[in-house]
Amino acid sequence: MEAEYYLRGTTGMGIEAADVGSKPGDVVGGKQVSFETPAIGEFMREVAENELAHVRFYRKTLGTDAVDRPAIDFDAGFKAVAEAAGLGPDFDPFGNETNFVLGGMLFEDVGVTAYAGAATVLKNKDFLAAAAGILAVEAYHMGMARSTLYRKGEEAWKAANAVSDARDKIDGSDDKDQGIQLDGKANIVPSTPDAIAFT
Repeated sequence: MEAEYYLRGTTGMGIEAADVGSKPGDVVGGKQVSFETPAIGEFMREVAENELAHVRFYRKTLGTDAVDRPAIDFDAGFKAVAEAAGLGPDFDPFGNETNFVLGGMLFEDVGVTAYAGAATVLKNKDFLAAAAGILAVEAYHMGMARSTLYRKGEEAWKAANAVSDARDKIDGSDDKDQGIQLDGKANIVPSTPDAIAFT
C-alpha cells in the first residue's frame, strides 16, 4: 500500500505488473501530486523508491509464498480517515503536497510500530536483521514526514494531531499515537517516556 501510494503521488502510476503478483487486486484512487516545494517532491520520490525496493525485497525473499497485491481503495480509505479526524468530506491526500505528506504520516507511524512489534516475535536472525533495517528506513520516513508537517505551521499541526487523535481512539486507553505537537512542543518522535518506539 505504501509503495502504491508514494508511486502514484510522485509518478502518477503505481507498481509495475512485474512486482504485483499474478492476480493482483485493483487500486482505486491516487494521482500525481503537484509539489510546490521541490525538496518535498525529492523526499517523496526517494520514499517511493524505498517502498518499491521493500516490495521487491519481500517478493524475492518470500518467493512462491509472496502474496499478490491486495485490492486497495485510497478514495474510500482516506475518506474514512478524514471523516474520523474531522478534516472534511473533500480531503484529498493527492490534492497538494501538505495533504500528501499527511497521508504518508498515516502509513509511516503505523509502519514503525508494526515493525517494532514484529521484532519481538522473529526468531530467525537474518529475518530480524532485515526487519530492523526496514524499521530504520520507515522511521527515517516517519521523521521526515512529521518534521515536514511541523515546518508547515499551525494548520498542518492541527490536521496531523486530528489524525493522531482519531487513530488513538482505536488503539486502547494508552496514548500510543501521538500528534506532531504535544503539550505545546514539537513531537517529531512519538515514543514512550524512555524514548522507545511504540509497538
